Amino acid sequence: MSATMLAVIGGSGLYEIEGLEDATWTEVETPWGAPSDAILTGTLNGLKMAFLPRHGRGHVHSPTTVPYRANIDALKRLGVTDVLSVSACGSFREELAPGDFVIVDQFIDRTFAREKSFFGTGFTAHVSVADPVCPRLAALARDAARAAGVTVHEGGTYLAMEGPQFSTKAESRLYRDVWGCDVIGMTNMPEAKLAREAELCYASVAMITDYDSWHPDHGSVDIAEIIATLGANSDAARRSVAGMPERLAGPRAACPHGCDHALDHAVLTAPDKRDPDVMARLDAVAGRILG
Repeated sequence: MSATMLAVIGGSGLYEIEGLEDATWTEVETPWGAPSDAILTGTLNGLKMAFLPRHGRGHVHSPTTVPYRANIDALKRLGVTDVLSVSACGSFREELAPGDFVIVDQFIDRTFAREKSFFGTGFTAHVSVADPVCPRLAALARDAARAAGVTVHEGGTYLAMEGPQFSTKAESRLYRDVWGCDVIGMTNMPEAKLAREAELCYASVAMITDYDSWHPDHGSVDIAEIIATLGANSDAARRSVAGMPERLAGPRAACPHGCDHALDHAVLTAPDKRDPDVMARLDAVAGRILG
């Protein structure tokens, strides 16, 4: 098996990984365009790691304009095996307070202006995202965050909205009271779907910054309060990330949940009907099954 390489995709508030040895910013070209930024690679306590600022250094991409396909493809090309997504989110639950982390395990995708698959005309494939998060990697992220002193909630449904505006009160109440969502954000979709297509283990850490707009005592989202909470959350996220190498150390085995073989039986296009140009773009993402 290949060696483990963990990628951290940092959202609002997390723009670096401290302590990387031999740290290098690497430009990666992909068939899907340029990633959000160069990717910082190095080693942390013996574990090969990569860091990708989802919005780019200086926060130049909105949630809609993040080049999600290029980001996942670039990480795959670098040899990444596991992806830990860290992102700021709003809370729909009183007990999920600003400053807490939620280890997300389900998503409802309400985005509509983003490319959501590497596959299409000329080479179609359908992967299962019934369980979009790798339970093994999610459990390790949970343990690392708790060891770092963070209040962590295990399991939760993430409502992915298009943005960049925040929710109306009516939307917030719908997502909370009718749909039963736990947190809301703008960036984990289609990221999680694309990671599954690329056969990468994926886990999501939602850093709570606010109560969205449903809460009667907190009113509408206050960007100033969000920024203040982001500072504390980012410190906690860095401590949590620092605890991942010891939990991923040792020889890499096949994912017990099959994330690394998600494309088995997924391709439907007959071999003689596959578009060579499309297949060429999939050299990293689907290289295992294309041979």
